[in-house]
Parts: sequence; structure tokens; C-alpha cells
Amino acid sequence: MVELRTDRLVLRRWRDSDLEPWAAMNADPEVREHLGDLLTREQSDASVARFQADFDRRGYGWWAVEERVTGDFVGFAGLDEVDDGMPFTGVEIGWRLARSAWGRGYATEAALTVLTHGFDTLGLPEILAVTTATNLRSQAVMRRIGMTRDPAGDFDDPAEPEGPLRPNMLYRIARTARI
Repeated sequence: MVELRTDRLVLRRWRDSDLEPWAAMNADPEVREHLGDLLTREQSDASVARFQADFDRRGYGWWAVEERVTGDFVGFAGLDEVDDGMPFTGVEIGWRLARSAWGRGYATEAALTVLTHGFDTLGLPEILAVTTATNLRSQAVMRRIGMTRDPAGDFDDPAEPEGPLRPNMLYRIARTARI
């Protein structure tokens, strides 16, 4: 598995030592505000097992993100195939950080590195991003990394009941936009 490095971050394979802080993130209502229900420890651990299996199967996925200086786990970032049943197909970029890592530019830094990997190493023609209409922080990161909103792709998530998590926005960036 490829490890990605930035000036301040390491995007790497998941370790057993990541399970506890990952579970704490998934049990944090502020971290999960735009994602839905909190996860149990078992659900959180199972997500890491899926992340690892996806990486092994296709060569990309969700990396664990750590601070280079401290070695502390601060979240995840990476690429994933768009879920079946969505009104579009492709590869999606995403990130999730612990509250202690918010406001430091880590999401943007990790996302730019992931975009570069997706375009330059994997040869993807386009990368998508999806977020709830209320997740202004993620939308700001999407704009900072050069993505543009595709209003024609906005949709209501059929897996969500009526409420703030149902309306979703689609952002895109083409490989040719980065050349």
C-alpha cells in the first residue's frame, strides 16, 4: 500500500492503535453531525476492516491520517468508489478529522495530496465529492482544492429520512483541470 506524505501529515495503512481514536471520532456527535448516527465500537472497527480490504482489493481507499511530528492519529482521507444506487458513478474523495485537528488546514492538505495521487498515479479522469447541503466546512475544502459544484448532480440521499442530512451536493474536478 502506498503511503502519502505532506509537510505535516502521513496518510498510511491503518494500525491497531488507530482503532480507539477512530472509535472515539465515530462516537463524537460533532464529528458525525453531517454523517448520521453515531457508530458503536464494533461498527467503527468493522469500518476499518472494510477500508483495509478495499485497499488490498483495488489499491486505493481510505488512508489513516497522522501528524508527522507527533505521530498522532487525526482521522482519515482518501478515495472510494461511489456507492451503488447513487445517481452518478465514479470515484469520490473524502476526509474526516477528529475535532482536535479541525481548523489547521489538514483536510485541505490531505485532500490535495489524495487528488494528486488519484490523477497522477491512478490516472483517474475525474474525482467527485459529496456532502450534505449543510456541511459548509467540507464544501469550503472542496472549493479550496479546485472542485466546482455540479448543481445538476445534487440529490436527496434515499438512505436518509427527511431532514438536514437528506439534501446532498455534488462537486467535481477533472484531471484536465489540474494540468
